[in-house]
Amino acid sequence: MFRINKLTDYAVVLLVDMARTGRVRSAQQIAADTGVPLPTVSKVMKALTRDGLVLSTRGASGGYALGRPANAITVADMIQAIEGPIALTSCVEPSDDDGCGIESLCPMHGHWNRVNSAVHDALNSVTLAEMTHDTPTFGVAAAG
Repeated sequence: MFRINKLTDYAVVLLVDMARTGRVRSAQQIAADTGVPLPTVSKVMKALTRDGLVLSTRGASGGYALGRPANAITVADMIQAIEGPIALTSCVEPSDDDGCGIESLCPMHGHWNRVNSAVHDALNSVTLAEMTHDTPTFGVAAAG
C-alpha cells in the first residue's frame, strides 16, 4: 500500500487550516485550532518553512502564514516538504550511488519512471486551494 506518513497528513491538515483562516497565527494557536499537538505543529512548521510553503515571523504579532498563495501550493509540494522527493521505488529515486545492483538484469528498469511520473503529475494537479473546499458527503447530491 502506498501511503503518506502521519507527519505529512498533519502537514496537509495544518496547511488547509492556514489557507482557510488566511491570517498569521502562533504555533500554539494553530495547535489549539486544529487539535494537532503543539510539538507536532512546531516540527511540521519548521519543515514547511524550510521549503517556503510557510513563512515564519518573529515578535509579538508574529507567527506562521502561507508562504505563497494556496493555488500555488500542490499536494506534491506538501508531500515533498515533509518526505522528500516522491519516488515509488528506489529505481526512480535520484541518487549518486550505483543503483540497486541488478539494473542490467531487471525487466522493470526504466518502466517505473513512467509510473512515478504519472503519480507525480497527479499530485501536482491538486492544489491546496482545492483541498480547502468542503467536499460533499458520499451518496448525497451536492446542493446548488
